[in-house]
Amino acid sequence: MCLAIPAKVIKMNESHAEVDIMGVRKTVNILLVDNLNVGDKIMIHAGFAISKIEDEYFCFLENMLREILDDCP
Repeated sequence: MCLAIPAKVIKMNESHAEVDIMGVRKTVNILLVDNLNVGDKIMIHAGFAISKIEDEYFCFLENMLREILDDCP
């Protein structure tokens, strides 16, 4: 099973972006997503941005992940 996670673009260059994933900053490859801008919300899988997502969906996914993590022992 694969899992993509939501992130927010903080800064970027031609091929990579620094993103915020629930307070953790990572660098990901952005070559698979067109017209990406700072502030956009994206889905990340295996170090690659795979799609842009709407703010409402981003909030839903982030809240679901927080609930899942809160339930872990």
